[in-house]
Amino acid sequence: MTWNISTIVAEVFYCIIGLIFIATGMKALKDESCAHRTTTALFWFILAFTFIAGPYLPKWITGLCVVFLAILTAFKRVAPSKSDMPKEAETRAAADRLGYSVFIPPLVLAVSAVLVATFLKVLGANNAIGISGSIALVTAFIFFRPKAVYAVKDCTRLTDNVGVTGILPQVLAALGSVFTAAGVGDVIAGGVSAIIPAGNLFAATAVYCIAMALFTMIMGNGFAAFSVITVGIGIPFLIAQGADPVVVGALGLTAGYCGTLMTPMAANFNILPAALLETKNKYIVILSQLPVALVMLAVHIVLMYTLAFR
Repeated sequence: MTWNISTIVAEVFYCIIGLIFIATGMKALKDESCAHRTTTALFWFILAFTFIAGPYLPKWITGLCVVFLAILTAFKRVAPSKSDMPKEAETRAAADRLGYSVFIPPLVLAVSAVLVATFLKVLGANNAIGISGSIALVTAFIFFRPKAVYAVKDCTRLTDNVGVTGILPQVLAALGSVFTAAGVGDVIAGGVSAIIPAGNLFAATAVYCIAMALFTMIMGNGFAAFSVITVGIGIPFLIAQGADPVVVGALGLTAGYCGTLMTPMAANFNILPAALLETKNKYIVILSQLPVALVMLAVHIVLMYTLAFR
């Protein structure tokens, strides 16, 4: 790894995340009511190890850690542990006291993220998220003055609620790079050539947009799907036939985002909100977004066909 200010700051945040995972593992280990407290703690400790020691590990060791995490998940050996939740009366009293001021930290987070990403580009866009989160946390302490331990408790509670799906975006993004390097796009191109009638540009457009949405649903990441599907379908069947690459690229990626709205694999978008809201059905966000996503996908097909071949 080449060390510069961006990677150093990123490493600090990775270590903080690793410490949160360690705290989550300790929480499970101390909870005698947790169904699989030993293996649950082991899951979070291994994950923390990869986050903290990742840059110094041989790649094969990190790979073994990921495989072991997958085995623990596949055999359902990771379970949520008991969280210290406030009583309903306490929550109601706090809500009445704070009112709309609870929205100040989220607004500070959003504004500071844009400012850091725009004016401190040397830090990198990903670090803007960590920095803005830190600023929002400080803002929350200034306005609401909670006990310091609440920050740790709520971090572990939220991590526990999201569970193993929280690491899906990272794993699936890496899988997209593997697929591209393995030539999956070429295989897809061979299969699609047998489906799309020669010279039928509308069919090619529809297949490209639908494939972007479907592959995003599988990968949970529109960027990972974009490289594979654009190489396999977008370039040979659209751009090579005269489509505007700017239109194809822009609408292709957002067509993939339609798939993001319909998949639990996009855990940070669809499972995390359900965990935050503590809904009875963890898929309620997806079910609510499904009709809109399908309509948007149809609109993308029409727009791409209309604009890309003008």
